[in-house]
Amino acid sequence: MAVALDLWDTILQEAADESRLWGEALKAEPEREPVFSRLGEERYAVGLETIYEGYLLHYGRPRLFAPVDEDTALLLGDYLYAQLRADGLPGDGEAWAATAATLGRGEDARAAWAPGPEGERALANHRRRVQ
Repeated sequence: MAVALDLWDTILQEAADESRLWGEALKAEPEREPVFSRLGEERYAVGLETIYEGYLLHYGRPRLFAPVDEDTALLLGDYLYAQLRADGLPGDGEAWAATAATLGRGEDARAAWAPGPEGERALANHRRRVQ
């Protein structure tokens, strides 16, 4: 599973290279558990998991980082994740899963997507991280 290690090492190294603050926020024992990247093409994995890690810094329990305070978490999340989450509206996990699973195949594919077993696992993993 060399690809998975490269994915995590890439995210960690690029964040640490970007700022000493991000390097200092790295967890001693990061959780290298993909959530949505398994649903899409491998070439999108680093991007998906990087953006998702930023999302988790804002709204859940990050896998790779343990910022010292909320301000640092917010800044790091903004660095990794440059989008806003709807205020408490349901369906963000489904949007992540559908996007990951159909990335590069167009809006019709995303709109028609329904989770199979791997999608259900991703959604369950997502719910554990944001509750």
